[in-house]
Amino acid sequence: MSEFLSYLKLGYLHITDLNGFDHILFIIALCAVYSIQRWKEVLILITAFTLGHSATLALSVLDIVSIDAGLIEFIIPLTIMATCLVNFFHKFPKSIYKKTKNNKWVRYALAVVFGLIHGLGFSNYLKSLLGAENSIVVPLFSFNLGLELGQILIVVAALAINFLLTEFLKVKQKTWNLILSGIVFGMALMLVIQ
Repeated sequence: MSEFLSYLKLGYLHITDLNGFDHILFIIALCAVYSIQRWKEVLILITAFTLGHSATLALSVLDIVSIDAGLIEFIIPLTIMATCLVNFFHKFPKSIYKKTKNNKWVRYALAVVFGLIHGLGFSNYLKSLLGAENSIVVPLFSFNLGLELGQILIVVAALAINFLLTEFLKVKQKTWNLILSGIVFGMALMLVIQ
């Protein structure tokens, strides 16, 4: 059980580590267009990201996929910027309870594809940790479960801030999306420049 817990903790710390804040930025960008009333859609979205992330971690650990780490570190901020660009053109319904006419399946597909890319960013480190393991099933599962739990924590914080701003300070959801997506876009651009 200690193996399960140690990889669970590693996955949780991977997504919540402020030194590797690119993943946090990505989750925040994914949440920017959603109100707290649509939390189920957000959970599906981040789970789609985790599935993509999990797939490339497994493929990398099994030596099926290998991509230059420097290239991936350059592409990851581009995925964040692309998510923000999609957010800039998001059409909001008149009521927060109505679903938008935007195709949510496009957002889910992007989350999976971008999850594939983000998974490659951590794959070399995880591969070195799993090198001594007889089986990768439990470590990989527990790592991704920890990742999902960390993402849920980030989503809860993002949606809570959204709720406070839109419900109590009466900031429009569209305005908050533009502000938040603009800030995240700028931070991701700085990562690309570095």
